[in-house]
Amino acid sequence: MTASDPTGTPSSGAAESSPNTDAGDVAGESAVATARRQLGRAAAHVDVDRGVVERLRHPTKLQQVSVPLRRDDGTLDVFTGYRAQHDDVRGPYKGGIRYHPDVDAEECIGLSMWMTWKCAVMDLPFGGGKGGIAVDPKTLSEDETERLTRRFAEEIRDVVGPKRDVPAPDMGTGPREMAWFMDAYSMQQGETTPGVVTGKPTVIGGSYGREEAPGRSVAIVTRAAIDHYDRDLEDATIAVQGFGSVGANAARLLDEWGADVVAVSDVDGAIYDPSGLDTANVEGHDERPGMVSGYDAPESMSNAALLELDVDVLIPSAVGNVVTAENVDDVRADMIVEGANGPTSFAADAILEERDVPVIPDILANAGGVTVSYFEWLQDINRRQWSLERVHEELEAEMLKAWNAVRAEYEGSEMTWRDAAIAVALSRIGDAKEMRGLWP
Repeated sequence: MTASDPTGTPSSGAAESSPNTDAGDVAGESAVATARRQLGRAAAHVDVDRGVVERLRHPTKLQQVSVPLRRDDGTLDVFTGYRAQHDDVRGPYKGGIRYHPDVDAEECIGLSMWMTWKCAVMDLPFGGGKGGIAVDPKTLSEDETERLTRRFAEEIRDVVGPKRDVPAPDMGTGPREMAWFMDAYSMQQGETTPGVVTGKPTVIGGSYGREEAPGRSVAIVTRAAIDHYDRDLEDATIAVQGFGSVGANAARLLDEWGADVVAVSDVDGAIYDPSGLDTANVEGHDERPGMVSGYDAPESMSNAALLELDVDVLIPSAVGNVVTAENVDDVRADMIVEGANGPTSFAADAILEERDVPVIPDILANAGGVTVSYFEWLQDINRRQWSLERVHEELEAEMLKAWNAVRAEYEGSEMTWRDAAIAVALSRIGDAKEMRGLWP
């Protein structure tokens, strides 16, 4: 199915288009509603045609498919899969595939919008896409996960491709699933097509450094933000919620650079040491589930309590919507750097702005993933693999270039960091749409 606005959200109105919209959290507000609020607010600061802004409020396409799965015991289940394609004016759609029970159309559309901004902020030749299957991956055996992935690849085969839409890992998926997806797609195409997905194992066209790239970019941007506010990284205290792929890599790199990472958490709880944790000795949730909260630290606490620690930098890197109107008054960090996608609600953003607490947005901070995915895509096209050292060097250069572009937009303006990042993206997307025009 395709739809201009499958969410049923009105196409105009002050609640989403005005930068002075009511900051109160909307109960159960979807990712697409939040993304549209953010778009409306940032658009007020940018000289972009209103028609372009209106077009960007809607996905180009939404694919919804049924994904049948033969279980190991012989029974049959049918799951629902999605692929949202938001905008491709600057290049193929790009975005992850997630396996999670809460995956739905609105989430995929909202996340695909954020991917459009993220790619444009990084000045990558991609647009935004996102997809997934509404399934709890913990309920699947490895064989069931493989069969589900291969069938999903077949169901959306006509809308993806190296020059059309390039998926990647996301929540609940990883290199293993990308290998199965690529193989299933290649078998139907009649030729090996590594560029159909990124985030693959290195032995079949994946890039070195891809898995740790989002965490690495969070660390790079955190260091740049601390320097921007004339603070010393070696004197900074940092709390990281979520010690998975993003949080663990960010924490360990910041620790290596001299910061005091005083708290980290996994799904079971948090650990705290005011003198700084040895993050290299804390096993991440992806490495050994349960070992963060089970680590021998001076103090244990809940994930919610970690968010309230009096630290220089809070890095929420677990899931979305953890800093909200309900708990933002208890957040005492001097700065927030978003490691997860959408961890700060629209209302919490407004309150933090009033309190002059800078929030460095996800579309900049964790953009290392899509940036190294771009490197992987280039390597697949050229059939030539880069060294890990080159990947790290190129990533840092691209992250600092993007940081400087956003900082230039932010300085001397009345915008937040999020407004500035989206403004940079909108300007680039608007210029591309103006040059291409509207056909017919």
